[in-house]
Amino acid sequence: MPRNSLFALLLLAGCQGEGGRSTTTSGDTPSATGLEQAAIESGVIANAAKLSPIGLFQRSHEAGRDALCVIPGRSGDFRFGTEAIFGKEERCRGQGTAKRAGDKLILKFSSAGGCIVVGQYDGDQLSLPGVLDMKCADLCDGRGSLEGVSFPRVGSDAASALRAQDRDGDPLCNPE
Repeated sequence: MPRNSLFALLLLAGCQGEGGRSTTTSGDTPSATGLEQAAIESGVIANAAKLSPIGLFQRSHEAGRDALCVIPGRSGDFRFGTEAIFGKEERCRGQGTAKRAGDKLILKFSSAGGCIVVGQYDGDQLSLPGVLDMKCADLCDGRGSLEGVSFPRVGSDAASALRAQDRDGDPLCNPE
């Protein structure tokens, strides 16, 4: 019995070695836990910090469609356009520039008085936070909101992003 207890204590100590904190080394994803980092290093999951966000992200639902396109911009940043539809009359729409910060994509809208949104990007999806700055409300009609909207990836190239259109048939991402 004492040997089993000793084994259990050693196993528990090994599991708590990092105290639940994130572990990173230079160049790694800042928010990756030890298990996530091991999965990234072994190739089981992709390192979102190194995956390009260029492409088309879109999903359809009972109230409409949510779409976001990302294309290359100047000086290594990106340009984006987005539209989230919440029915016949309500939608959110905006364009601007984007920058990468690890597993985050920082969207700076060119309208809406300086609305900036920090989305979580995992390579397959961009998820916006559940609470946004009040300035971002200017992007939306009626009771629509970009809060908590997620955009799954459907295309991984600039061509698919450039083909995306809004509800009115206008390009979602405008080339420079």
